Amino acid sequence: MPTRLINPFANNNPPISSSLDTLNEKAPIRRSSISKANNRIAAFFLSSPKSKNDAIQPVVAAHQQAFRSPPSPQINSPTLSLPTINLTTATGEKSKMDITPTTLFQPPTPAEAHRYSSRFVGGEFPDPIEDEPPYYFLLTTYISYLVLIIFGHVRDFFGKRFRQEHYKHLQAQDGYAPLNSDFDNFYVRRLKMRINDCFARPVTGVPGRFITLLDRTSDDHNLTFKLTGTQTETLNMSSYNYLGFAQSEGECADAVEAATKKYGVSFASTRGDAGTSELHLEVEDLIAKFVGKQASMVFSMGFVTNATAFPAMVGKGCLIISDELNHSSIRFGARLSGAMIEMFKHNDMGDLERLLREVISQGQPRTHRPWKKILVAVEGLYSMEGTMCNLPGLVALKKKYKFNLFVDEAHSVGALGPHGRGVCDYFNIDPSEIDILMGTLTKSFGANGGYVAADKQIIDKLRVTNAGTIFGETPAPPVLVQIASALKCITGDISPGQGEERLQRLAFNSRYLRLGLKRLGFIVYGHDDSPIIPVLLYNPAKMPAFSHEMLKRKISVVV
Repeated sequence: MPTRLINPFANNNPPISSSLDTLNEKAPIRRSSISKANNRIAAFFLSSPKSKNDAIQPVVAAHQQAFRSPPSPQINSPTLSLPTINLTTATGEKSKMDITPTTLFQPPTPAEAHRYSSRFVGGEFPDPIEDEPPYYFLLTTYISYLVLIIFGHVRDFFGKRFRQEHYKHLQAQDGYAPLNSDFDNFYVRRLKMRINDCFARPVTGVPGRFITLLDRTSDDHNLTFKLTGTQTETLNMSSYNYLGFAQSEGECADAVEAATKKYGVSFASTRGDAGTSELHLEVEDLIAKFVGKQASMVFSMGFVTNATAFPAMVGKGCLIISDELNHSSIRFGARLSGAMIEMFKHNDMGDLERLLREVISQGQPRTHRPWKKILVAVEGLYSMEGTMCNLPGLVALKKKYKFNLFVDEAHSVGALGPHGRGVCDYFNIDPSEIDILMGTLTKSFGANGGYVAADKQIIDKLRVTNAGTIFGETPAPPVLVQIASALKCITGDISPGQGEERLQRLAFNSRYLRLGLKRLGFIVYGHDDSPIIPVLLYNPAKMPAFSHEMLKRKISVVV
């Protein structure tokens, strides 16, 4: 008999909403794990449990108490439930097709609907509470990296003298300079190579709810790998498949199969030549209507979307103000544009306003002429931090200082908002307040590529000035049909109700997992409604240990 799961939202758990409200009112953004009343030196040594048993004893006691005590019959609000949507076809295996959909709890009531909907409840947008690790964690982490670096340099010192054949690729030969410099290659050779088996594990089959890994082994300390011929099926917590559209069966897969027979696998041309079909026009129209813009254009790669869009929008005499934690594609495109680049602290509207006042008053360097354009670039949902942009604050500053706003919704479109339309939907803000909306089609839609949505005049200009459209290959027919089918499923045009259930499941699971990890003592970053849940490990030795332990438990994770 399966073990009954503990509901972190159940009313028999200690109430935490009042304490969180108090914290938000006082506006602390970092929470230290060391009491201020104690001496800092003493707290440093007492910050971690004295033994492993002491560390896990409170958790074990809490679980035992939960198993012994049934739910109280005096609970007024019903328990929570998960929508009964069957995603077992995501494994692509017939043996799993007949599994009956199960639920954890009873169906929700209107009073609990907010727990199944990704929406902003109103008021001032709170900063996520970031738990500070004990000084013991920080010190041991720095010491661990220091030891690795010292031993790496010692090995290089003796290796270059006694095993020169292993360092030929780092030294000049016959007058040719090495392509790999010794300094740049040090991290890969001496740090990453130690845990290289945790990265880029080969997979097979469909990356759905479950993902199948190809087992491999290494006889030369992770320099090379060889497959063992066996496979391991794991729970997939390592890919972008937010809504479960990466399936081998279902409406989307059937439509893709039919499109492949009709159109083939490639248009073999660019958009400007013979690569524009009715599929492109349909997908661009669907995306524009979905995100609430006049027009859109699609690209064959998400990174290229940002890398080529910025040079087509801004240039010399323009200013790009970027969040300090923006994706590398935004940084790459901003550098290619030739515009001046300034950065503001992550999600800090005060720092952004200070910077806006300074750059507007001073103008361009040396000449002090007014800027031709000022473009503020942010992400809707940050993929490494799990935080959302403060869109209400950005819109307020936009109205005050009259700059153009670019929002990258690579991870937020399809994953945030009651209708899955991104951060505008989440905050209930009119998309017309944002000048340019960018997104990728890899994450929530189970396809690949990217898009830019804006007013028709902006899109028409991008079509003739964007290098990704002029020189890049057009998206393939199966990809376009997958995008169109996923969009229609989310909006309810096909399989009515299924898209809403997928969004509800994602919203519930995001809060459920995040709250459960926090109650177990993990340091988790990001906003509560974010489907990206980064867990901080700190010590480099914990990265391979955690990855290997999860693999033993048949769970695929990214470290």
